[in-house]
Amino acid sequence: MKPLSIFPTAILASVRGIFTDIDDTLTTDGRLTAQAYSAMESLQEIGMAVVPITGRPAGWCDQIARMWPVDGVVGENGAFYFCYDRKKQQMNRRYVDGIEKRKNNKEKLMILGQTVLNNVPGTSISADQLYRETDLAIDHGEDVPTLPRTEIEKIVSIFEKAGATAKVSSIHVNAWFGSYDKLTMTQYFAADCLGVDLNICESDFVFSGDSPNDSPMFGFFSNAVGVANVRDFEDSLIVPPKYITKNRGGLGFSELATSLIEAKRDLS
Repeated sequence: MKPLSIFPTAILASVRGIFTDIDDTLTTDGRLTAQAYSAMESLQEIGMAVVPITGRPAGWCDQIARMWPVDGVVGENGAFYFCYDRKKQQMNRRYVDGIEKRKNNKEKLMILGQTVLNNVPGTSISADQLYRETDLAIDHGEDVPTLPRTEIEKIVSIFEKAGATAKVSSIHVNAWFGSYDKLTMTQYFAADCLGVDLNICESDFVFSGDSPNDSPMFGFFSNAVGVANVRDFEDSLIVPPKYITKNRGGLGFSELATSLIEAKRDLS
């Protein structure tokens, strides 16, 4: 991973938008700071698309799409996107699965979740589970003491043996039935809402993230940037980001935003 400071200015200046993880990428110690929020707003003010790509639940994503300075949001690790049309005051939603399939899968996941709780002491169902539509989130470090890596791997193994997909974030293990991920729905979002084919112009966009479940995005985007705390997962990243910030969490995101804004200003 190369330091963000050597990211070529000409490439930074050509960036049209940023896709970004939320937890421990936009947030710092579990909070969205004013600095990180202002960074998103400043990016939008110069005409850059800003799209959070998160494992957080549908209930949160509805609020994010409506109220944050963003162009939309991909949620529950790629199960859907929400894009709010401010002129029409209308929320546009696209899901991978229909209502009945989501309901049936969720019932199976809740049974698996109890198996996890019974076999991995110290875990809990995430506090935001009530607001989820497609997946199950097991808390391993948000509202419970941080679990050892070996225990997190046990959680993943239980889900995978049952045929579910399981991805590790900095705070949760998210599990779902289906082969979708953050990248697939990001491509749908770009095509539907931004009028962009990412397979042709991915280099016009930056992705910022911090953990193993961001690896598909790190691998796809040639201009991927990890905030400094991505080093906490360096040994378990399938694909690392090309660049890395000096700062962790929201400060790292703000560092990236400042680099993008200054590059645009320098070449204008």
